[in-house]
Amino acid sequence: MPESPKIEQAVNGSDLSSLRIHRGEPGISPKKALPRKKILLLSLAAVAACAVIAFLLLGGGVSSAETVETTEVSLASASQANAVLTASGYVVAQRKASVASKGTGRLEFLAVEEGDHVNKGSIIGRLESSDVEAVLGQAKAALEVARAGVAQAQAEYDDAQSNYERQKSLFTQKLISQADYDATNARYQKAIAGLVSAKASVAQAEAGVKAAEVNVENTYIRAPFDGVVLTKDANVGEVITPFGAASGSRGAVVTMADMSSLQVEADVSESYIEKIHTGQPCEITLDAVPDKQYKGVVHKIVPTADRAKATVLTKVEFLNRDERVLPEMSAKVLFLNKDAKQSDDALKISAPASAITTRGGKKVVFVLHGETVSMVPVTLGTLLGSSVEVKEGLSVGERVVLHPSEKLTNGSRVETAKQR
Repeated sequence: MPESPKIEQAVNGSDLSSLRIHRGEPGISPKKALPRKKILLLSLAAVAACAVIAFLLLGGGVSSAETVETTEVSLASASQANAVLTASGYVVAQRKASVASKGTGRLEFLAVEEGDHVNKGSIIGRLESSDVEAVLGQAKAALEVARAGVAQAQAEYDDAQSNYERQKSLFTQKLISQADYDATNARYQKAIAGLVSAKASVAQAEAGVKAAEVNVENTYIRAPFDGVVLTKDANVGEVITPFGAASGSRGAVVTMADMSSLQVEADVSESYIEKIHTGQPCEITLDAVPDKQYKGVVHKIVPTADRAKATVLTKVEFLNRDERVLPEMSAKVLFLNKDAKQSDDALKISAPASAITTRGGKKVVFVLHGETVSMVPVTLGTLLGSSVEVKEGLSVGERVVLHPSEKLTNGSRVETAKQR
């Protein structure tokens, strides 16, 4: 073992400043603790290097996913090859009404509910009518009184006329005085006026009866045209007013529409409106009925543009509408060439031609599954415009990669840049 440092003490034992350590003697190493620090630093550096290597190997800093564009597999028709423009819109009833009563009263009876078919003039509901029916009874009684007055005035007229004729003959023969003749003539004229007045009273009473009958009729709520009840806006017991201004009252009882007047109202960009004309053949597809295509024709182009949307409203009429077509359904309209023949074939599964590629001599598409894609072989059919019929391999709703690169393989990780 190395010797311990020698401590020398000055001759004067009380002088502590004379104490010292001899560092230069053999066995003393001033750098003895440094190796431990070096080991610690080297260990930390090794751990950090391993962490960086693992981070890079796992791809934490750089994404290896390829960015792709995808689209959805949908149904298409053979007429799509003749399409000049596609627009979206909604099914709208051109003949629609909120049916209300002209009178005011409490709803006593309601004969329909949502979905009921009604004919023009049929009774939809009825208000309480005891008050107006009482007025009608009074008007009819007044009419009877007026008619009785006519009968009385007619009798007085007949008597005055016969008396006048006799007095006139006697006056001509100068058998009565002028005064007697004048009195007879005055009575006769009064009888004429009385009869005219009585007849006028009858006409007035008849008008009163008619007005009372109208008021009674106004308590009946009738269908203004043939149609279907869309909504029920009031219930039995609620007060109905013509304008629904009173608190707690209702203005309309039901809302109904003429289903034969259903059309698709589509917004066409004003930049493409020159491609559309009245009478142009169309194909209509409803989102609610994707497997059915409806034939249509452009019925009207509304002669004004929407400045906010830069579109022109175009109305498309159905040529083969069925009961599945309902108001307010969303629709897509395919405007065809004027000489195009509309197809009656069923809709076919289709994919954009840009999604089809070749791998190993086979036609394939890449289907998106989360963050990866799978390569699916497909059997193709006819060309449908910019799309191709897919007979086997795909289902409606699946998303496929557009313009797949040569690097894309089965199981490749991808990032979706844009979906449409």
